[in-house]
Amino acid sequence: MPTPHPPRPHRPPSGGSLEESDEALAVRARGGPDDDVAQATALLMARHWQPVHDYAVICLASSAQVAAMVTAAAFHQVLDRLTLGEPAAALRPRLLLAVRGTVRQWAAAERIAGVLPQLRKPAGGRGMRVAKDMTPENRRLTELSFHALPAPAQCLLWHIDVEAEPITVPAGLLGMTEEAATAAYQEARDKLREGCVRAHRELAPSPECRHHNRLLDIPLRRGSGLLPEVRRHLAQCRHCRAAAEQLRRFESALGPLLAEAVLGWGARRYLDSRPGRRGRAGGHGRGAARHRGGRPGRRLLPFGPRSPRAVLTGAGLASAGVLTLLLASGGWSDDGPGPGQAASATTVGGAPAATAPLPPAASTAPPGTAQLPTKPRRTRLRNVAADLCLDIRGRATAGAQLQLAVCSSASTQQWSYEDDGLLRSVAAPQLCLDSHADAGVVILGPCAPRGDRRADDVRYDLTVRGELLPRWDETLALAATSQDMDGYIVVEVRDGSAARRWHTDSPPPGSAPNAAPATHPARPVDLTNRA
Repeated sequence: MPTPHPPRPHRPPSGGSLEESDEALAVRARGGPDDDVAQATALLMARHWQPVHDYAVICLASSAQVAAMVTAAAFHQVLDRLTLGEPAAALRPRLLLAVRGTVRQWAAAERIAGVLPQLRKPAGGRGMRVAKDMTPENRRLTELSFHALPAPAQCLLWHIDVEAEPITVPAGLLGMTEEAATAAYQEARDKLREGCVRAHRELAPSPECRHHNRLLDIPLRRGSGLLPEVRRHLAQCRHCRAAAEQLRRFESALGPLLAEAVLGWGARRYLDSRPGRRGRAGGHGRGAARHRGGRPGRRLLPFGPRSPRAVLTGAGLASAGVLTLLLASGGWSDDGPGPGQAASATTVGGAPAATAPLPPAASTAPPGTAQLPTKPRRTRLRNVAADLCLDIRGRATAGAQLQLAVCSSASTQQWSYEDDGLLRSVAAPQLCLDSHADAGVVILGPCAPRGDRRADDVRYDLTVRGELLPRWDETLALAATSQDMDGYIVVEVRDGSAARRWHTDSPPPGSAPNAAPATHPARPVDLTNRA
């Protein structure tokens, strides 16, 4: 929400030591001798007065005495609630919001505005009174996520990212050691992002938005590009576009994002007023690396490795309406887009799903096509677009994820396709490809027998074009999130593209575990589907 340029606030020295946490001072202020109550109240005010007064000046677009009145009123509101037992963590953002509310309330009261003309300024109280909302709509997800955090997490995020203070400051306010505060700060950032992703999903205006939820989060978290289908959706959806813009700023501009989400009005001016941000270009650069022990040129976050699990929730789930339209218009055959490809239709989950007649065991299909086995047989699965083979990420254990790797004779690249549709790992025969247990991310899971409620989660139909269709939803196909060895294996909307097609072949005899892919065409394995 843009604000014209009000005068910059002056900054007298701040006071108050950090020998006691805010909560310890609040306990003293709740009772006891009058002198002790007065001293604790004075210390709390000394710690937080100046930033709160700075924001009052910004909200009023004036440095007149009325700013001190608004600041005092805000402290009165918040300290009164502390005496009733509210926790004292994250006092700074609470006090700032109390200032914003006080200015808006006073500006709306004609009797108050009559004796305090400073409240009538268009860039101050008058503008706040007529504003529909203090927080921009495109910051709503971050606002909801921030206020859902525990107060200590709010305190750490606010003082480090918005105020650009060293971690010793919020650690002192919370009564924590610096080491504990550092760990809690990293957790707070993760929780804030998780909250944004959850809010995007819960407030999604359509099922399509919910389906794109993790397809937005994971690529942006890793700094990689969005899938083409996601970019097309963003061009049409304001809700998802705003979510993507907020998630992008977590690694580069979290402080401005938080200020805009929590304060809204005058957020950028408040950032410019913070002493910790002096000397930075525009005052809105990356987080306070020099305050957190970071080295120049070193990416500060994350402090530790992030788990890639819980990725791509709802990845590639198809819209039944879109699928029906494609089938009705003849734009989709079993083997992907293209004319002249006959297919027979079955029904999956109430929507048509194409299944083609599969070649018999003695088929003379051209090299590179996929056929399904008459009996279990080992094979590699080579992605057509990437020319890399399906491999296990790390050890072959339950829950392990899949990846693309240079084709070799390694047992982790060997798969046994059985006549009931199971894709079993040769490296761990008790485990199969499971595409349903982790929200569309393919992992190794127990090979469920027929009749088990999870039987279709680990079973696939392989079309003559090499698409692996999970039986729990045959509008989807096995795919890689990128055409290199950094991607993950997921199920996405079946579109007939090379990224969703797999050659079946055997490793060349005597190849080394890390051998490069063969240059000759893939040798087809007899894979006739009898399931």
